[in-house]
Formats: sequence, structure tokens, C-alpha cells
Amino acid sequence: MVDVGQAAERGREVSSRVSEEGAGWDCVEIGAFKDLRPSKESFTWLSPRTVWKSRNEVLAGLFGDPSGQVRVRWTASQRERGVDPSFRIPMDVGPEFSFLVLGDTGEGDASQYAVIPGLLKLGADTSFAVIASDVIYPTGSGNEYDDKFFRPYKDYRAPIYAIPGNHDWYDGLGGFMRVFCDAPALKAERQGFRLTPSGLRGLLWRKPEKIDEARLARARERRPLPEQQAVQPAPYWAMETPGLLVVGVDTGIHSTLDREQAQWLREVSRDPRPKVLITGKPIYTRNEYKPSKLEDGGTIDDIVADPAHNYVAAIGGDVHNYQRFPIKAGGRTIQYIVAGGSGAFMHATHTIPRVTVGGLHEDDYRCYPLRGDSLSFYSKLYSERLRMRWLYLTPAESATLMSRQIGNTPVRDVPPVRVTRRMRWAARILGGWPMPFRLPVGRVFHRYLSELSDWDTPPFFKSFLHISVTPQTLKIRCFAATGCLPQEIEPPLEDEVVISLL
Repeated sequence: MVDVGQAAERGREVSSRVSEEGAGWDCVEIGAFKDLRPSKESFTWLSPRTVWKSRNEVLAGLFGDPSGQVRVRWTASQRERGVDPSFRIPMDVGPEFSFLVLGDTGEGDASQYAVIPGLLKLGADTSFAVIASDVIYPTGSGNEYDDKFFRPYKDYRAPIYAIPGNHDWYDGLGGFMRVFCDAPALKAERQGFRLTPSGLRGLLWRKPEKIDEARLARARERRPLPEQQAVQPAPYWAMETPGLLVVGVDTGIHSTLDREQAQWLREVSRDPRPKVLITGKPIYTRNEYKPSKLEDGGTIDDIVADPAHNYVAAIGGDVHNYQRFPIKAGGRTIQYIVAGGSGAFMHATHTIPRVTVGGLHEDDYRCYPLRGDSLSFYSKLYSERLRMRWLYLTPAESATLMSRQIGNTPVRDVPPVRVTRRMRWAARILGGWPMPFRLPVGRVFHRYLSELSDWDTPPFFKSFLHISVTPQTLKIRCFAATGCLPQEIEPPLEDEVVISLL
């Protein structure tokens, strides 16, 4: 078995924070992940069919998000089936254990499978894994779990739990509940048309897809071992270990917890044990604070930041990269982490401005990919797609530009680079340098162009978390997956934080 501590020491020496090679720029040999994929077909957001299937996101914004009402129906159905009404998951793990956290996994293409070799190597001795948000793209269908869940994780020999993301909700949570909770479909509600927001929403709303049970049964055969099995009680849950409570909350489509779940979260949070929150939406991301509302008032972060509740970290998916914000609250520090980089397209980091949110100093903020690598990759991608060679910025040029823009020292050593007019305009077009006139290029790039810029060749800049727990400490490590063979053999350690539990 792999000693994760030794692997972390080696990974620190080969990370993108040390060299361009560690970022995957010198990828002379593609990793073994290429042999794990079932086909060479790629998932794409450029397909009108994919966008149309995902229309519930837009409809929820226009006419209201029904996730809360549907979630209450799911939890009522689960209680009727006899699950623990407190939605607790007892874990027989002992006082020292480790687990994995993956986020936004399920595209089923090269960028998801590129994570698998490192995950299997460093996760060999972990007790379980948690997927935080968007298990299946584009709509969470139960008929797409084979190549996007069961096949990629077939050799992970521990149970996998999950928190749904907005895309899992586009199927009314039907696929998610069937796979993770072993729940039958909800009975359809018959409603006549009414000239109300909900009535208008229902005209175009994508209905849950009927699950092919025989197909799903064949998919389950890929993870047949007793130690791989897990049935969770609901889309939100509290995982009980001797010295730590892992609390998972379901933020639906638009980040609001229904009244029932909010009351449950308050009750669970009174447990005196240290806690880690896992949520479908991050509380801090980019230079923004998004605390997620509770239907009966307040926010998720009101509960997390309360010293009486003893939360030490809050990990969220949805945004497809890695970020860490050590925020001071009530005389202590809570680690707010974005961990959505385990499979889907990469959200650019070079559009993230100098970080000041929550009183945080930029030098204490961490992200992967590094802003310079993000800018360089997107410049390469669009210089090739648009056949505009002048748009390309080398990793060294990009690192220099981002250092000047952010006002910090480049993370890794770069040779001296003279910033030219061409370089500035290339960075402006890609959202990494201010326009001479007020245009929100960076925000547009993050929100739309990243999604339309998916690729299937290394470097991928994917990541996953390995979390080690002892009675005294919680150690969170972010390991990278570039898709290149050297980084499969020695997964780069991009970040590490040790949290006291005493």
C-alpha cells in the first residue's frame, strides 16, 4: 500500500508550484487513464441538445426553484420506508481514518478518467469517498451512471457517498435517489395548468427520466464487493465517526435549503464534536461570499461560523477548480474550500481578482490551477481554435502578467519576462487583464466561456482531496491530476493544511 505521507512529500517536490513540468506542460507521454475510458466519445457543452436538456437551471431562475418542495417529498418517502429519521450514517472507522472528496465528476470523458489513477493510488487505504456536487452531467439521469460513476470507480474498494449538485436536480433527483438511497421513483403529481410562475415553469420543465432498471443493475455489477456497498438515507446526511462529524447538505438548484433541512442542520450542528461541512455550493469562491440561504431565515454560514457548532472546514463543489480560504471567525480559523475539480471542464482561475473577501490576505489564499497556468492554457486553446497565434502566452509570460495584475510574487520561479502590448491585449481578451474601458470580460469568461471551452487533452488541471483524521488533527491535502504519466506515478501535492481538532 502507498504511504500517503511519503507520497505527499514527493508530490510537494513535483507540483505546479515548483515547476512547469509539475503543471503538466511538458507532457511527453499521456497517462494510463486513456485505457480506462469505454470510448473516445467526448462530452460537450457546445451541443444544443445538451443545453436544452439542462434548461431547468434557467427555468428555476425565471419561475422559482422547486427543489425544496421536491426534496421534502423525497425525505418523507424515505421516512415512510423506515430510514433513520435523523439521517445519520454510523461509520465503523476507528479513531484514525482517511477519506476522499471529489467534486463535479460526471462528464464521463477524458477529464474525469484522468483523475482515476492517482485517486486509486492514494485512496487505497481510505475508508470511504464523498462526491460533492454534480455526480452526473448534464441532467443526473439514472441511465447515465454506468460510464460516469460505476465504471470509473469500479476499482475503488470502499463505499462512495454523495451530495447532489444542481445538475443532479435537473432529473428531479430521481437518478441520484435511486443509486445512492436505493429509493423508488416518486409518484407523479398531477397539476392542471395555472397562470402562475409554477404553472409557466411546468410547461417547459424537463421531467424525470424513467430508469432502465436492467441497465442500472448491470452497471451496479461493476462495484459488486461488500466493502464497496453504501446506502445513504437521504440527499443530505450526517456521517458519524468517533471524533468527527461529516455533515452533507443538499443545496438544490439555486442554493436554498428548505425549512425542514434547515431545522435538521441546526439540530445536527449542536453535536459537540468537530465538524466538516460538505455542500453542493461553496460558501467562498473567487473573491465572493455566497453563504446559501435557509428558507426559515439566515444562512448556512451563520451555522458554520458559530463557534458553538465547532465547524473546522466547509467544502463545496459546483465551481470546477480548487480554492482555499482560511477565514477567521470568532477567534478561530475555518477552512473554506472549493473542491469541484474532479472531472468536469475547468473554471478559469486567471479571472479571479486579488482576494480580499472575508478579510483574507491574498498571500493566504490558495488555488489550483495557478492563475498563470490557467491564463496560459486558455491562451493556447483559443490561439489554436481561432487560429490567432499572437494570442498564445507562454506559462512564464502568463505568470508574469498575473503577478503584476494581482500584485504578488509568482508562486514558482519564472525567468525575467518583459511585458509587451501584445501580451496585455491577449490577457485582456481572455479576462486576465483589465480592459481600457469597463467590460466584465473576466466574469463572462468564468460564467460562460469556461463552460464552452472543455477539452480532452492534457494538461487537465484536475484535482481531488485526501483527508486524514486523528483524534488530534484533520489534514486536508489537494492532489492534482494532469493526465500526464509522470503525474500519475507521482501525484503532485498542490496544497495542504493541518487543522487542530482539540
